[in-house]
Amino acid sequence: MNTTSPQLEITASRQFISWLYEQNLSLVFTTYQAGKVFLIGLNPNGKLSIFERTLDRCMGLYAHNSSLYISTLYQLWRFENILPEGETNNNYDALYAPQVGYITGDLDIHDVVVDYNQQLVFVNTLFSCLATVSETHSFIPLWQPPFITKLAAEDRCHLNGLALKDGKPKYVTMVSKSDIAEGWRQKRIDGGCIMDIESNEVILEGLSMPHSPRWYQNKLWLLNSGTGEFGYGNLKSGTFEPITFCPGYQRGLAFHNNFALIGISESRHSKTLGGLPLDQKLAQKDAQARCGILVIDLKTGDIVHSLNIEGVVNELYDIAVLPNIRCPMALGFRSDEIRRVITIGEKKTTIPSI
Repeated sequence: MNTTSPQLEITASRQFISWLYEQNLSLVFTTYQAGKVFLIGLNPNGKLSIFERTLDRCMGLYAHNSSLYISTLYQLWRFENILPEGETNNNYDALYAPQVGYITGDLDIHDVVVDYNQQLVFVNTLFSCLATVSETHSFIPLWQPPFITKLAAEDRCHLNGLALKDGKPKYVTMVSKSDIAEGWRQKRIDGGCIMDIESNEVILEGLSMPHSPRWYQNKLWLLNSGTGEFGYGNLKSGTFEPITFCPGYQRGLAFHNNFALIGISESRHSKTLGGLPLDQKLAQKDAQARCGILVIDLKTGDIVHSLNIEGVVNELYDIAVLPNIRCPMALGFRSDEIRRVITIGEKKTTIPSI
């Protein structure tokens, strides 16, 4: 009997490391399937740095200034880079330490953002709404689709993606417009849509399992995951314009300069991800879905670089870019290290009156 557990193998395409160096950035991505967050950068010797931490069912990810927000099974965490600019710690030039955690309960939190008011906004997929954190409750609802008649723990439409525009929550993706418990599962092929949360109007429909809407360079980009296509929404015609076919189930989209970075996952033979148009397209191209990160040139739509992931990790959820950071790391909760890392804030000049 073979008892060998699958190993993790991450390999970069030929020019991926050079691209990371030239762009002066590092990456972070989550996999809820393996319960890991990975930070990808470059060691001083020019080789790939791969740093991982265990976070149960980590999904939504958002990098904002020196903060990194990560949703987990029943918590939403803010990690903070505690290294001053120009300093290193064992060759790492960013050290993300957990600073604030909110107990939300298991809400199946997907996308997470920080708006122009510094308010944390997340997609509460279980309750089919957008929400924010609370000091006294699991969440505070902010918006729900007009067709959702009740806030119930039923994942009715599989609301999953949220895009900011000018710092404000603007566009959301959902798998269907269903108003019954898990009704979206019958609409996976072409029931997906994007809504403008200001007007409450559907601006794109007929999509297949859409994810990760992002406003960038005056376009609304998204992943039409059920077909394997990356593209943008033509808001005048109300149509989706694909520019690249991606060989995997897409989730997680980030941008840097004229490049898009997309997370792809292996296909699951399940009722959720199986039987989608993606499967037929892969078969037509004599290909199989794979797991990794793709770098796409927005000018041409070409996949110019990639990071391939094999072994214990076969599904990704979200991805973020860490600009001007070469080699990041993070503190975890299970090692002794976290109790010995202590930082001191700036001393207040006045003593508050008692």
